[in-house]
Amino acid sequence: MNSTLKRYIAVLVYAATSTIQDTAAEMVVSDMTVNLDQESAHIFQQKVMDWWSKNARDLPWRNNPSPYEVLVSEVMLQQTQVNRVIPKYLEFLREFPTVEALAAAETKRLLTIWSGLGYNRRALWLREAAREIVARGGFPQEVKDLGELKGIGPYTSRSILIFAFNKDLAAVDTNIRRVLIASGFADESMTHKEVQAVADALLLRGRSRDWHNALMDYGSEVLTADKTSIAPTSRQPKFKRSSRQVRGVIIRVLTQNNSLSLRQLLSQLDFECNERDIQPILDQMVAEKLVEFTMTGNYRIVD
Repeated sequence: MNSTLKRYIAVLVYAATSTIQDTAAEMVVSDMTVNLDQESAHIFQQKVMDWWSKNARDLPWRNNPSPYEVLVSEVMLQQTQVNRVIPKYLEFLREFPTVEALAAAETKRLLTIWSGLGYNRRALWLREAAREIVARGGFPQEVKDLGELKGIGPYTSRSILIFAFNKDLAAVDTNIRRVLIASGFADESMTHKEVQAVADALLLRGRSRDWHNALMDYGSEVLTADKTSIAPTSRQPKFKRSSRQVRGVIIRVLTQNNSLSLRQLLSQLDFECNERDIQPILDQMVAEKLVEFTMTGNYRIVD
């Protein structure tokens, strides 16, 4: 641990475990308490908020959003950059303006609207979450309950509660992690649990929504990855000539046709690809129930 970090973090008091349901498996998160130098924390908070008051980004999901609008934006932002999300977010809400409308969405239309964002499973998971919310009669307002929805993990659960309800919770994404490290409150060697504990301690209570928007903007505009050389904990795969790209093109082609044979599908791809390359991808999409292999030997979008 470096000297800067030692100056800000006085004591790690204890670590007690609590269980939170992640999208794929049960995940144990340490409930750690961190004591920070209060003066340094206050100076940091004031610096970030002063900067943000003059430089806040105008994003459509920040304009008095409903819980549903926050849910849509957070799921879209899970694996996709902001500038690509904005037009798709607006288009999505025009097509599915309410959680009830999304819950009733047809698969083909849903995937057509989602096309261009990639990771199409997110669209189906988002619809499943919408159906569960409708069945429950409203949005859950606890991290644990939100985490039970399809495709919603601990970070997204916290983000929904922060941005929709201004709950006094902390969430750590790539930008926020980088800001905490570059500002000396955390270290690149720290685990996610430890960084989360620092974020909890630095939370500007009563203004959680503004605080997180400010931190995210500060990380994307001031303490950027290029300026700090702080590596993210994981890197997104490039959206080019990848399995993700092929899946996206398959979805686009099939939404424009009722059904296609493998040979017909290959002929409509806008890049060279052979049966050996595409078959495992199609098999996976069939297993995920995105695509159906019909009795006539064709592929089509699942209804």
